[in-house]
Amino acid sequence: MKRLVQLLTGISPMVLLMASMLLPIAVHAQQWDELDDSQQRILKPFAERWPTLEAEQRQRLLRGAERWQNMTPEQRQNMRERFKRWQSLSPQQRDAIKQRFQKFQNLSPEQKSRVRNAFKRFRSLPPDQRKKYRERWKKMTPAQRKRWLQHFRDKRNLD
Repeated sequence: MKRLVQLLTGISPMVLLMASMLLPIAVHAQQWDELDDSQQRILKPFAERWPTLEAEQRQRLLRGAERWQNMTPEQRQNMRERFKRWQSLSPQQRDAIKQRFQKFQNLSPEQKSRVRNAFKRFRSLPPDQRKKYRERWKKMTPAQRKRWLQHFRDKRNLD
């Protein structure tokens, strides 16, 4: 224990010096007037709130602005439509989606891969067949859904 205290005491001034040098960088989140014109144009809805946003929120918004700048016009239109659909959802529907997303985030990489592959297979089906499966799913009880999913897991494991 004494050795640990000596070690920490010995490096403490260096750690403090490094921290004091890095602190202005960490504390200084990009100010609105430091953004370039295209960033300000994209992030204009956040202009008034920008000074009150946490550094992490600002960074997320800046990354989003960068992604937006790199999108094709078609991709941007797709995003606008998705955002309109999101806005039209009820708070309960949004919460359910957020919970499913969080559940997905907590999956292992292998499980995420299986979910993505299953989604790709579903999206590759003809629209009428996807509709048929959706309607069938909605009519199932939770127990029926569980059995149906288990059937496909078992089938996948046999292949």
